[in-house]
Amino acid sequence: MPDTGYKSDNERLLKVLEWIQDGNAQLPEFQRDWRWNDERIRNLLVSISLSYPVGAVMMLETGGKTQFKHRPLKGASSSNGRADRLILDGQQRLTSLFQSLLSGKPVDTWIQRKKRINLWYYINMEQALNEEADRKEAIFSVRDDRIEKFRNGMGSSEANHEYEAMVFPLSKIFSYDSWVASYREFWAKEGDMEVLMNKMATWDEFRTKVSDRFKDYQIPVITLGRDTPLEAVCQVFEQVNTGGMTLDVFELLTAMFAADNFNLRADWEERKKQMKGFSAFKRSVLDDVSATDFLQAATLLATQKRRNEELKLTPNMDRPPAISSKRGDMLKLTRDEYEDWANPLMEGFARAEVFLHSECIFDPEFLPYGSQLIPLAAIYTVLNRDLTRSEREKLAQWYWCGVFGQLYSSATDSRFASDLPEVVEWIRGGKRVPETVKVAEFAAPRLLSLKTRGSAAYKGMYSLLLKNRPKDLMTGGEINIEHYFDRNVDIHHIFPRKWCMDKGLDEKKTMWNSIVNKTPLTSNTNRRIGGSAPSKYIASIEDEGIAAEALDSHLDLHFIDPEHLRNDDFNNFFETRRQALIALIEQAMGKSVVRNVPDEGEDEDADEDDEDE
Repeated sequence: MPDTGYKSDNERLLKVLEWIQDGNAQLPEFQRDWRWNDERIRNLLVSISLSYPVGAVMMLETGGKTQFKHRPLKGASSSNGRADRLILDGQQRLTSLFQSLLSGKPVDTWIQRKKRINLWYYINMEQALNEEADRKEAIFSVRDDRIEKFRNGMGSSEANHEYEAMVFPLSKIFSYDSWVASYREFWAKEGDMEVLMNKMATWDEFRTKVSDRFKDYQIPVITLGRDTPLEAVCQVFEQVNTGGMTLDVFELLTAMFAADNFNLRADWEERKKQMKGFSAFKRSVLDDVSATDFLQAATLLATQKRRNEELKLTPNMDRPPAISSKRGDMLKLTRDEYEDWANPLMEGFARAEVFLHSECIFDPEFLPYGSQLIPLAAIYTVLNRDLTRSEREKLAQWYWCGVFGQLYSSATDSRFASDLPEVVEWIRGGKRVPETVKVAEFAAPRLLSLKTRGSAAYKGMYSLLLKNRPKDLMTGGEINIEHYFDRNVDIHHIFPRKWCMDKGLDEKKTMWNSIVNKTPLTSNTNRRIGGSAPSKYIASIEDEGIAAEALDSHLDLHFIDPEHLRNDDFNNFFETRRQALIALIEQAMGKSVVRNVPDEGEDEDADEDDEDE
């Protein structure tokens, strides 16, 4: 029977620390580094000295099917490459105890402001025996670079000088015989038998009441069986982790692939650099693609291949393997599968970026859904070619249905799994329309609630405005990717917010602060507009030598009726432009928006406005 159970035993602290010293207990590679500071270490030592519980530790037996690369705890020997058990919970406590009590070296830790420092830990014997004293005051640390000064300050020039001050080095708590012999010898040299007897009585009492508590201390150790499933290991780790840290799939796969001599982290870092090189501009729309995103896309492709292979062998099977990128399936991704798909997937992401640029999405800040990049790259990877115009139009329709239908805001795993095969088949000429395209809906009143870039639809609307190839109102230059970053293009109010507020328009800001009253502008043009009435800034721009006819044509490209600006006619401007933006959305989605729904008046974005200069 596979060993998937667990057992719980109390183990002596010394035994557990010896496992660490010998390398029999190590850390799985996905564990974060040890980071306890001086104060936390002293508090832990206080608890042990008083026999207070410090919590259980959890370990996983090695030797099962799931192999993790592992490493020794900080300060422990790395000579033993094989570990019998891996520490899932308790690293911070065990590392602190090992370094301070058994390593024989100063503890490499931190003090205030994260300053690194090497410390030795001591306990004042007389103070520790005083029942009225605070035990925390009895345990203290001394800097390694000041240890000789500390000892010499006790009135002796010999190697060990703790005796006169009656302070015991906790680094000798498990092997104090030689220290006690020197302690006795030190006080015997004083020649006063009564003093010697008193000092030895103090030691005996300290050993009984304090020191032996460390030797006798027991820690509950919960041990998971070697065949515990990987998903169970992850779930247990996340539940017991005191920081509430989610165990990252990338870290887990890194540890598993490393056991097979493959450095996933180095591979990803190199691929991330390559992604940044896809774009010639200072920012890439792929800048925020994470290692987990890449692994999700690879898992989609790997599970689809498994499904297709099974269906070839058994065409009519009832339950073929599912296409999936869920966490559990990502953890089943093998090294061979990753290597098979990683290079083709890089091409998929490169083509995805070109597609996004063609849709006038240039900046990760204005990428509607980062999650939608995952199936988009996977789709391009499967197709493995540039698309014809009609094929690209289908892909764009799917993309914008996902954006304006809010279909990538949650529960994305199942959406990925259906979109990959459905969109690929549709592009290849299949008659079945992808579910994302069929179910997507956009309610016209939502335009009023799109106020900041916190909304995917707001970002999408901005890109659709850019797709109309608008020109800058002052220079007449086309706002395209070549000018997007150099001229600091952003989205700004058409009827300035100051003017709207001064006029007392729409106190809830539902209209004037919505996307309907915003358009892409360069920073220079936005400064020229300032807070003036539209009629005034239009006149100011014309005073710069811009002909009225030319300016009118520029405004038309922004879906703005010039006469509404010249007359400061906000209401007619707003309704005319609202209808124009609805038409843009309908064109992008390839379907009519929903008009016969009431306007709830709720803002789906944050309360803050996008700032104008």
